[in-house]
Amino acid sequence: MLILSKDLVNKQVLSLRTNTPIASVVRPIINPNNLKIEGFYCLDRYHKKSQLILLHQDIREILPTGYIVNDHDVLSPVEDLIRLKEILNINFEPVGKQVETISGQKVGKVTDYAGEIESMFIQKLYVTQPIYKNFSGGSLIIDRSQINEITPKRIIINDLLDAVPAQAKASIV
Repeated sequence: MLILSKDLVNKQVLSLRTNTPIASVVRPIINPNNLKIEGFYCLDRYHKKSQLILLHQDIREILPTGYIVNDHDVLSPVEDLIRLKEILNINFEPVGKQVETISGQKVGKVTDYAGEIESMFIQKLYVTQPIYKNFSGGSLIIDRSQINEITPKRIIINDLLDAVPAQAKASIV
């Protein structure tokens, strides 16, 4: 099941042990190398100024009201997550990134994305085109299989409309 980025944040982290909220999710941590949501930055309920990280593998279930975890112990301080240090330093956010094709054609900017709940991989990018390219104000949906490269400033995708070979044209029977 896919979930939009806005539905990933501003939710409570709920403890099974205490049956109470223990934190609130602020924003996702996204690995730009494979577009995986590795975890979430959270604000601790007990220590208001403390920012902790909830790793995706510690989430037992995702409900409309929040994320279910075993206990407060699954929340980790940023400095404890050595394996994620490089990804945390990149601080990747797909929303707002320019989208271009391999041939250099500007497509638009990412306005939203949808992630798959079970695997936590981003599956779709929603790209809004400039008004001069699309008068109807619609957006494009880019599947993760169309993404060719991700740089710090843009996302490069395969060309949108490649020429169709002559033998592939439809024939009327």
